[in-house]
Amino acid sequence: MSEPYEMAAHELIQAYRKRDLTPREVIDNVLGRMAEVEPVLNAFCWRDDERARGAADASTECWAAGNQKGDLDGIPVSIKDLIDVAGMPTRYGSAASPDTPANADAPCVVNLQQAGAVVLGKTTTPEYGHKGVTDSPLTGITRNPWNTDMTTGGSSGGAAAALASGMGPMAIGTDGGGSCRKPANYCGLVGMKPSLGRVPLAATGGFWPLSSPGPMTRTVRDAATLLGVMARPHTNDPFVLPPIDLNIDDDATLKGLRIAHCVELAGANARPEVSAAVAQQFPVFAELGAELESAEPDVDDPMPFYRTLLDSGSALYASTWSDADLALADPTFREGIERGRALSALELRAAYQQRGAFAAQMAAFFERYDLLVLPCNPTTTYTLGMREPPKEPTDTWPVTVCFTAPFNITGQPAITVPFGQIAQGLPLGLQIVGRYGRDDLVLRAAAAFEATTGRANQMVTQVELPRPASD
Repeated sequence: MSEPYEMAAHELIQAYRKRDLTPREVIDNVLGRMAEVEPVLNAFCWRDDERARGAADASTECWAAGNQKGDLDGIPVSIKDLIDVAGMPTRYGSAASPDTPANADAPCVVNLQQAGAVVLGKTTTPEYGHKGVTDSPLTGITRNPWNTDMTTGGSSGGAAAALASGMGPMAIGTDGGGSCRKPANYCGLVGMKPSLGRVPLAATGGFWPLSSPGPMTRTVRDAATLLGVMARPHTNDPFVLPPIDLNIDDDATLKGLRIAHCVELAGANARPEVSAAVAQQFPVFAELGAELESAEPDVDDPMPFYRTLLDSGSALYASTWSDADLALADPTFREGIERGRALSALELRAAYQQRGAFAAQMAAFFERYDLLVLPCNPTTTYTLGMREPPKEPTDTWPVTVCFTAPFNITGQPAITVPFGQIAQGLPLGLQIVGRYGRDDLVLRAAAAFEATTGRANQMVTQVELPRPASD
């Protein structure tokens, strides 16, 4: 048998059923793994090991009595530090935020607890999730298990580092521009942005309606299970979408689906090695029975008005800050706050109007196609200390979220699924996007692709120390 920390969540559930493992044995094994790799990776900003052991003990008793509490009973799960867990502080990766414990769980965490999940702790994020690499003045740098000199991406970088190194089989991230999908892509994982409204929220934050909590796992089946739990309705959010069946069917056929594919979007390209690797995967969807066609949505670059929406959110988050608080902020977050404070109400409403027009254009494209398959990011992971990788003369991508953020704008479901490694052995995945509300179809296609390519549950068992700085 594999080490418990190497097992996917659905494999752990099977082991519990057969009484090959108990949740207490699993949590002890995962905490032992954390002791090995967490000092190198810096994936967690808050842990409560005794609380996790207590929850695992309670789950062990449930399994022993034949009284499984829910779909995630005894499964270790981490929570990004933008989401409230009662009794743990939510610092938002910010030195300007207090360390006061949250009074109540966020709705998706309530759903996790009711399903029997064991919360490991809070994972690192850049300040308020504002950028696509995971470092902050509060928590420092989070490293990629595949190469500890490289970034995990962001902003759910702590979640990705934890999953890819065996510190739990499931994590909840958030995605406002690719923040589940980008780190999943860079760390060889599955990361999903659900449809806007699929997962209930306690309140609409500064980055709403762009951002949503999303599942991050090492298999598509686990992502579907985790999203199914997260998405259960909650009275705090009257605008949540009606429930749908997210269970994965073992039948891997995609017969009857029309799937478009492209390697460019809104004028943005991907690096040749990324485009070539992703394009080699497109025929898999035809082999699975889909009607495949090369087609690209006819949309303009949305990044200018997307930036307006983000900057206004940054300004809202810092609206009660003093000058002393502002001085503690990450310089790049402070720049966004200042740009947001300079916006007028007219400029903000114009950005929302542009968002609506962009969403309508994309919806017209998806009238013709069920799914769109394309790169997740224009490059693989890159060296720590850079917000974006250096540009090459042939690059037309404005930012590395150019393939992900458009679907935060539209609210559509999108998932990244790993399929291999390219340059220097770094992982790479592709992105599958569906019509608004069709999270089930996205998961179905992702599961079929995963089953065909055989890349489920990949992780790094030997985490190497970063190279010493050169003299």
